[in-house]
Order: sequence, then C-alpha cells, then structure tokens
Amino acid sequence: MKNPLIILDRDGVINIDSPHYIKTPKEWIPIKGSSEAIAKLTHAGFSIVVATNQAGISKGLFTFEDLHAIHSKMIDTLSQYGGTIDAIFFCPHSPEDFCNCRKPQPGLLHEIQKRFRKDLKDVIFIGDSHSDLIAACDAGASPYLVQTGNGKKTIEDEKKGILKIPQQTKIFLNLSDAVKNILI
Repeated sequence: MKNPLIILDRDGVINIDSPHYIKTPKEWIPIKGSSEAIAKLTHAGFSIVVATNQAGISKGLFTFEDLHAIHSKMIDTLSQYGGTIDAIFFCPHSPEDFCNCRKPQPGLLHEIQKRFRKDLKDVIFIGDSHSDLIAACDAGASPYLVQTGNGKKTIEDEKKGILKIPQQTKIFLNLSDAVKNILI
C-alpha cells in the first residue's frame, strides 16, 4: 500500500509568514512545533507535499534561486528533526496573472494528484488562509485550517461576513495540534 499523502501550505503553516514575503533563507523561520509535527508525519509513513503561492517571484521581490535556497533551508531544518518533504509545488504568479495554479484555484493540487497518482478525496490539505480551503475543496481534498499565519484573520473575516469557511473545514491551533488529531 502506498503511503498516505498530506499537503501543507508553507507560509503561515510551517514557517512564520510576512506581509512583505519570505525573500531569503534568513527570513524563513519555522513556527514553534512545526518541524516536530512534520517529523511525526514522516515517522507515521506520510508522504508530505508543500503547495505554496509565491507571487514574490512574479513581482520581482526574489528569484527562483532565492526560492530554492529558502526551500533548502526548510528541508535541512526539517531533517534535523527527522522530517522530510517529498515534493514542493509552487505558483510563481501574481493574482493579476489569473493562472490556474495560484490558490484558490486548484491547479497546484491537481498537479500533485497527477504526480502522486492519488485521488485527493482521502487527502488532507492544511492551510492558514481562505484560498487554501477553497483550493482544497475544489480539488476534492479535506480542508484543515490552522490559526497561525492568516488563520485567525480568516476566522475573523468569516465572523464579519467577509468570507465563508467551507462547512467541512476542521480548525486547529497550529500544525502540531492538527497532526496530533490526524495521528490519533
């Protein structure tokens, strides 16, 4: 049997987010407990994939080489805890590009589905924003929302009537809390 698959957003779920983008490896700082949570998923036999919007490339704020250096730091940091990432899928476009790979569009998740030859109906996608939840639902995955990154704002925006969190969404404090629930 193939390993179960789980998809994680990056900024705000694994590492601290910034409204000014994570542009260098130095700016990539893991959220407390996220490295250990990914290690627990790894040890439990999950294939772990990251799906992340990276509009800073399109906006000229950082290069593909910078992004690869950031991801190298992430992979190195996670490996120190025994965690692995099996693949990283990213959208380099800005919202103005109207591409199919930028969340809330499901393009990245469809690419993951093709690459891993896995129906996403049994896959959890953990994100911190409304766009993550919509992409998960549109691709057939189970949406999980963490309250780190933009998660608390997403919940507040729903309370204000600005957006609607999909009914099937499960909400957790952070990635560590979500992983504890998954591994029960």
